[in-house]
Amino acid sequence: MKNTAVNRIDELVERYPALVVNKDAILKAVELIVAAYTSGNKILVCGNGGSAADSLHIVGELMKAFVKKRKVSDFWKDKLSNCEHSDYMIENLQMALPAISLVSEAGLLTAYANDVAPDMNFAQQVFGQGKAGDVLLAISTSGNSANVIYASEVARAMDVKVISLTGSSGGALKEKSDILINVPEDETFKIQELHLPVYHAMCLAIEEEFFGE
Repeated sequence: MKNTAVNRIDELVERYPALVVNKDAILKAVELIVAAYTSGNKILVCGNGGSAADSLHIVGELMKAFVKKRKVSDFWKDKLSNCEHSDYMIENLQMALPAISLVSEAGLLTAYANDVAPDMNFAQQVFGQGKAGDVLLAISTSGNSANVIYASEVARAMDVKVISLTGSSGGALKEKSDILINVPEDETFKIQELHLPVYHAMCLAIEEEFFGE
């Protein structure tokens, strides 16, 4: 990893000293996601309630510029140059890091919950969207959310790597993850208060890898 990317994680634990116990896992998670992107793969993200909102937030930081400029590459400038609105597109499009939140498909989620099995909603999407080499970021404060656990099991069967973001115990996800980031809190709102700086730092570090100097 670039020094500037590692520095983002160092800054995280300086600002939130409690997270020093998670530093190695966070660095490994960043390395895993960077490797996936380098290989042309993508990230899938899921969670419930506040963690569903977090999954949407993460996708927002990856799919567009976070703090770095992400002007389209020369390759894409050439590809877009023949479009009718090429100048406007080249000026406003940004290089993306492919990420999909599994909580945003309202039609699919409600139909599957009504017709099949509501706790398999995320698993079905992993099964349909995932491919070997992708990464599932599974968020559950307890580590015991059934729909997140089923998604993680399907992911691993498909050779999709699983990074879980949980509270201190890790819950059942602890045994179903390739990398566990179990922040040192036990109450839901306190866990969520630490999840946000963790995934912000991860997104910053990933962005540094691909768009930093």
